[in-house]
Amino acid sequence: MAATAEPALPELAAVPWRKRASRDSLRAWGRLWTVWTTLSVLPFAAAAVGLFLLEPLSFPVGIACLAHAWIIPELYAFRGVGVVRPKGPRHARYEPVAQGLLGDLLGHESRELQRRTGLALERGRLGVWLVGEAGALLLPPGGRRVSCFCVGTRERELPPSDRIAHLVLALRTDEEGFATVANKAFSGAAWRVRRRLAPGQRPALAAGRVQARQQRTTARPYLRATPRRQ
Repeated sequence: MAATAEPALPELAAVPWRKRASRDSLRAWGRLWTVWTTLSVLPFAAAAVGLFLLEPLSFPVGIACLAHAWIIPELYAFRGVGVVRPKGPRHARYEPVAQGLLGDLLGHESRELQRRTGLALERGRLGVWLVGEAGALLLPPGGRRVSCFCVGTRERELPPSDRIAHLVLALRTDEEGFATVANKAFSGAAWRVRRRLAPGQRPALAAGRVQARQQRTTARPYLRATPRRQ
């Protein structure tokens, strides 16, 4: 008897060249971002140290180099966090109805969190997702890193909560497909992403990190003491 195929997003047909996302591929992507950021920062840091060793009076130039080294990762994080910033028309007249429909999809805690922060918390196999109107943040088990994905609905004129509901349903249908279709915007430390989030959205990141830590604890195998041999 043939095994039943898992549901797949039809949008995958538009990106046939992309390898299907997995926990391993996302981990590798995060490491690539770390290497890229390090290579971008290292020349400025090395220049600052070298200038100071050659001529201590050049320390103002060295400080400027260090400032560049700090700003580059911050700009990357700012760009990544932009995927969950509110976008498009607000539709104040229809948003309450859309908010109610979205609330029916979410659990009680996620519903209240979404109303306060604008981000819907969804647990999946790849980690904990925070879904916004035109993108999502993924916290792998452990919650130390955040990956930013840019993805939206075709109907950009929908109320904000309707757009979030569409993305939540797509995520539940095919999580790996969702991560494959979405454009990768940034991957970095959770503390750096938090700095660039709007203050009203930071509670969602904090809640997501708690859930991600629980996922790591659950996935960690229990260790049993082996008896000593006499």
